[in-house]
Amino acid sequence: MRVLVSGASGFVGRKLVPALSARGYEVIAISRSPERTAASLGIERAVDWEGMPSVIAEGVDAVIHLAGETVQGRWNKAKAVAVRDSRIETTQAITEAIAAAEKTPATFLCASGIGFYGEGGEDTLEESAPAGDDFFAEVCVGWEGAAHQASSSGCRVGILRFGIIVGEGGGALDAMLLPTKLGIAGPLGSGRQWWSWVHRADVVDSILFVLDNDAISGPVNVVAPEPIRQAAFQKALGRTLNRPSFMPAPAFALRMVLGTFAQEVLSSKRVIPRVLTDAGFEWKWADLDAALDEATSG
Repeated sequence: MRVLVSGASGFVGRKLVPALSARGYEVIAISRSPERTAASLGIERAVDWEGMPSVIAEGVDAVIHLAGETVQGRWNKAKAVAVRDSRIETTQAITEAIAAAEKTPATFLCASGIGFYGEGGEDTLEESAPAGDDFFAEVCVGWEGAAHQASSSGCRVGILRFGIIVGEGGGALDAMLLPTKLGIAGPLGSGRQWWSWVHRADVVDSILFVLDNDAISGPVNVVAPEPIRQAAFQKALGRTLNRPSFMPAPAFALRMVLGTFAQEVLSSKRVIPRVLTDAGFEWKWADLDAALDEATSG
């Protein structure tokens, strides 16, 4: 199998590419630094975004699109635009290349996020739940809409709605480690909002699982089976690091510091992975304490 992967050097991609290579697949990465990316991932070929249409025209069996501006860092108007445009415009570029190719890839898997659902309160959110109406929901709707265009070319489209990904060396956990280690972390806002999380190893396995299962298309919630209250998540991280977890961060302070991104931290999303569960996927890291212990053991 020949697989084209964007975001190959990112937090998920740098674990996914070796997993694909271990299967004997030919992996081609899309990167702004092709030579460096190919060398770091141990693959023979990487191309920049200008070279992406040529690779698809040559013929690939699957495209896995993970690229997008990180949500980490200080938020302002320019950051919000970069987060939105980097997702929607790159996805449109891929679907246009798929439409122009003589041989259509069998599968297009595109990242998205549980931000699609907006503020969910206490509701249980399966893949059939409607979109929210905040900034991140609007980004996800546009992102997924661009991805679905590939279906008109005869391509199976899977939308991977990632939850909060925990793992060593990046992701949301990185931002939480220092204050927790210093003993100055605690609930964010009320702490009663639901957080839907997933270990990076299960993210990689989920992508491979969806890639293998032709019957799966459309949205797929890539989260662990049991969501948790944010305050309980923070307490679990405190236990893992043997640090107290009691100092709350008021909602107004988070909005001052994080800007637009605060709404995502403070909103409640009780997301359930119905599609993966019904298809028989098995999680390696369904227990949060075990997942956090593994992610912080390096």
